[in-house]
Amino acid sequence: MARVSLALWICACALLLVHSHCFYLPGVAPEDFFIGDELKVKVNKLTSTKTQLPYSFYSLPYCRPKNIVDSAENLGEVLRGDRIENSPYVFKMREPQMCKILCRITLDAKTAKEFKEKIDDEYRVNMILDNLPLVFPIQRPDQENSVVYQHGFHVGLRGQYAGSKEQKHFIHNHLAFTVKYHKDAQTDSARIVGFEVKPFSVKHEFGGEWKDTDTRLTTCDPHAKRLVTNSETPQEVEDKKDIIFTYDVEFQESDVKWASRWDTYLLMADDQIHWFSIVNSLMIVLFLSGMVAMIMLRTLYRDISKYNQLETQEEAQEETGWKLVHGDVFRPPANSDLLCVYVGTGVQFFGMILVTMIFAALGFLSPSNRGGLMTAMLLLWVFMGLFAGYSSARLYKMFKGTEWKKITLKTAFMFPAIVFAIFFVLNALIWGEKSSGAVPFGTMFALVFLWFGISVPLVFVGSYIGFKKPAIEDPVKTNKIPRQIPEQAWYMNPAFSILIGGILPFGAVFIELFFILTSIWLHQFYYIFGFLFIVFIILIVTCAEITIVLCYFQLCSEDYLWWWRSYLTSGSSALYLFLYAAFYFFTKLEITKPVSGVLYFGYMLIVSYAFFVLTGTIGFYACFWFTRLIYSSVKID
Repeated sequence: MARVSLALWICACALLLVHSHCFYLPGVAPEDFFIGDELKVKVNKLTSTKTQLPYSFYSLPYCRPKNIVDSAENLGEVLRGDRIENSPYVFKMREPQMCKILCRITLDAKTAKEFKEKIDDEYRVNMILDNLPLVFPIQRPDQENSVVYQHGFHVGLRGQYAGSKEQKHFIHNHLAFTVKYHKDAQTDSARIVGFEVKPFSVKHEFGGEWKDTDTRLTTCDPHAKRLVTNSETPQEVEDKKDIIFTYDVEFQESDVKWASRWDTYLLMADDQIHWFSIVNSLMIVLFLSGMVAMIMLRTLYRDISKYNQLETQEEAQEETGWKLVHGDVFRPPANSDLLCVYVGTGVQFFGMILVTMIFAALGFLSPSNRGGLMTAMLLLWVFMGLFAGYSSARLYKMFKGTEWKKITLKTAFMFPAIVFAIFFVLNALIWGEKSSGAVPFGTMFALVFLWFGISVPLVFVGSYIGFKKPAIEDPVKTNKIPRQIPEQAWYMNPAFSILIGGILPFGAVFIELFFILTSIWLHQFYYIFGFLFIVFIILIVTCAEITIVLCYFQLCSEDYLWWWRSYLTSGSSALYLFLYAAFYFFTKLEITKPVSGVLYFGYMLIVSYAFFVLTGTIGFYACFWFTRLIYSSVKID
């Protein structure tokens, strides 16, 4: 069994390298349906790209079932604002229904206002059938026979009608569903492979008395398209207006197999852009690799050979460059405790992202498992606390620190406390807007338990193990009296070199960053983890190489204060990430509400802070390895 699993992993890795598209392992087991079997349609949150505030489906006075039942949700779904509930829609497998009445409601001033606000904010209704999200197919104007899918359907629309100059609100009260299924050749069973909808606004009329679902509508033709082609009167949203909700269900046989049913959802039409991003990033890496190779093979080799051949102390004193600062280069930096904390936190982040990305690229975190990605990231963050404590304690002991419990507490609490404080403020704002995106008290308690109950103890365990190990020995001895740093050229100014160092790592990822932001803030699927994994590797190499290059130039100018600068050099890419997020906000998003703007910049501040910790740690360890390598290669008298 172990050999089979290993073989599967090797094959998966090979496929990942060969193909640009990732495969995925479905998040649920397939379910077979026979003719007449009941299909359970569930409703999810209302979403809007203009407000970024999700709401429960039943926050609007839609038709309700007798009893509303909440579906069990994982931690990631709750944090995403998902609220999955049952619905009054009743489908029978492969039994078409035309103009099925759902219910009739009468609007009052309050409910009419609620509908109008949601229509103005372009809210969409999300539904689920057999774990497939409802999509609205849109024909691409630039390509024939090419369709893009929009998540859900709009609550309604605004426009002028019957020559009126006044903008009125119309609700989508008639839904034409299309359920696509793949039939089993051996049996009469079938599996659902598609769930689409076309919404219409129709002012329904009926003759005689209202008999609930048995009422005969005079405005409803068996062919739903007639509602559009005949320009029937749309259903206006106003006080004291009656709205009759109806739906059609059509079943279409499809050649798409159940295992491939997500392919249409995940189809990316921008492969060329992603490949351009990869090529662009690789060019940056090749340029930096050439510089590092030149430094390592030519300059350093020549320097080390020359230093090792010096015969007299007078000759050594005449030399300048990086060897002269050997007595100070491993002197503990100012605020060394804080550096240890940030490095430990960075290791925790690196482990979380690396493992998450590997599992995602191999398909274990497919979109069919809603909230799985976020749940996995949170749990991995918690368990990676072991490595955070170990890394910070090892570095702390190398700096001759003795109070390992103090450094452990800082590692366990500093970064999570800052993020939790920002998150708590943002959650309070969402709560004030009565949005379903607000994290409930129970979930907040679960997050605190994960932090205090699992993460903190693991950080202590890691620190204990790390501090018990022998201290890392420096390759050269440190002088008791610090050497004076000569005046530096303007281009070696710390602020200037740090800001310059962050440009290339950001440049290696900014194209992929656009798609990540689009998936988060424009509610689109992101499932190109193969590309993302390659970009992540490029980011690691870029951060390491730019830090090594600038660190070498700094040591050559006899400036030995490299500890913090190595961290900040690649970490400064987070500043460019936040600036790009601001640019994206003003150019791509249509957010108008102040609360939504605060939420956007608050969450992007958390993301940028995490990116700073991650890239800074990568740069630090690269420079740490580099300095130990070069100073252990020379003879020091």
